[in-house]
Amino acid sequence: MSLSPPSPLPGRRTVLRGSLAASAALALPSALGAVGAAPAFALSGRPRARWGVQAGDVTTDSGLVWVRSDRPARMIVETSATESFHRSRKWHGPLLGADTDFTGTVPLRGLPSGEQIHYRVTLADPDDYRRTGEPVPGTFRTAPAKRRQDVRFLWSGDIVGQGWGINPDIGGLYAYEEMRRRNPDFFLCSGDTIYADGPLSASVTLPDGRVWRNVTTEEKSKVAETLAEYRGNFRYSLLDENVRRFNAQVPTITQWDDHEVTNNWYPGEILTDTRYTVKDVDTLATRARKAFSEYFPISTLPATGEDGRVHRVVRHGPLLDVFVLDMRTFRNANSPGRQPDDTVGILGAEQLVWLKRELARSRAVWKVIASDMPLGLVVPDGATDIEAVAQGDPGAPLGRELQIAELLRFVKHRRITGTVWLTADVHYTSAQHYDPSRAAFKDFAPFWEFVSGPLAAGGFQANALDGTFGPDRVFVQAPDRANVSPMESPQYFGEVDIDGQSGELTVRLRATGGAVLFTKVLQPGRVGQ
Repeated sequence: MSLSPPSPLPGRRTVLRGSLAASAALALPSALGAVGAAPAFALSGRPRARWGVQAGDVTTDSGLVWVRSDRPARMIVETSATESFHRSRKWHGPLLGADTDFTGTVPLRGLPSGEQIHYRVTLADPDDYRRTGEPVPGTFRTAPAKRRQDVRFLWSGDIVGQGWGINPDIGGLYAYEEMRRRNPDFFLCSGDTIYADGPLSASVTLPDGRVWRNVTTEEKSKVAETLAEYRGNFRYSLLDENVRRFNAQVPTITQWDDHEVTNNWYPGEILTDTRYTVKDVDTLATRARKAFSEYFPISTLPATGEDGRVHRVVRHGPLLDVFVLDMRTFRNANSPGRQPDDTVGILGAEQLVWLKRELARSRAVWKVIASDMPLGLVVPDGATDIEAVAQGDPGAPLGRELQIAELLRFVKHRRITGTVWLTADVHYTSAQHYDPSRAAFKDFAPFWEFVSGPLAAGGFQANALDGTFGPDRVFVQAPDRANVSPMESPQYFGEVDIDGQSGELTVRLRATGGAVLFTKVLQPGRVGQ
């Protein structure tokens, strides 16, 4: 029941040939016991990086490199302009230990812009640095410093949700291999990177009688409550060779949403879900946040300390700034959303000030707002409460809509051009155009919101639209019933290409299997599209 890797493709990132060999040690389920469990201190041999490598938050001259060891080890990174590492630069990283679940990141600075960076991570025995494991290679491309270079990135979210995990019968998390073949400069992961509240069973019988089989681990057998269980949830996807191969080639910009902690959570919530013995969501969120910071290379969120944050700007050269939002940490309680005053909203007052300031400062042609939840789609929480922004009342802004109205008004009056909203969360793909001529609230410039996902989870029907900001659903593809498995329905990811000469931004909504479902070309320099 092991996953056999697809054949590597030729291309600018041929270092993957090495990463395939480095990851071949991980076969499922024979190595599952060793890989799924916490590292032991009495292991023989040399340190090994069985979970692969990752790069994250890459800019014109910097990036982060991540690894996990199977035991205490010193992390060492080498970078080079070539695969041969004939001339390389060495970066001495942290000592990996139990306090970070044997994970670590190394910040790389002073890198050349617009260049392919080859790196390899070596793990050294802390008691004898001559005893090192086999180097694990990876690569990424730094952002261009000059506008003439094109940019391509992908986005999606919603990974291993609704009981659909790594299924060897369909090639595991196969969407990652399709994304890798698109050869993007980076991947924007729009949240729900895990489903800590979604245990996996060994098999699920589908409506047509076929059987879905999951690779299972102890940590995925129940809802996550302990730090160890959260760590095991983040580790689960790394069992898949498609994911490890993708991570070795494509750097990420990662944000979180609710399922990293538990479904529809908000600060101060006390759970009524009988599956949980820990009812205090703030306790769960603290544990989840630590595990999240350990398993993704995020420039503003160190694995230790509480001063980090998820929201940030990742600047990708003169063509693009990515504004990563955090719609979880600072939100108010879910409610019907009809209050006429709401200073907290879904972002919190401080994050809104930060976002307006950074948007006004941005000189990038395009300003992608990476939102972990959609704006105009009604996402319910139970029978009466609202989970996202829109609450179904098409009239003047109320509740969390007030905060979004303030932001949209600011963008219009400051004449900030090139804003595009990208999101996931709702488990289907669609394109919405927002226009004041159709809206109850009219003091904003037109803009687009594009939805993609799930990447490896159940598909769901399309949500209702709220007319407050005048959305027009130009395109949608969604199942006709809830929780359609990845064996029955394609998975979705979006693709953005920015032309270095014209500055045009092209969005393509894609389905696994190669289909382009919808295309929209946006022109640069306009206040509203």
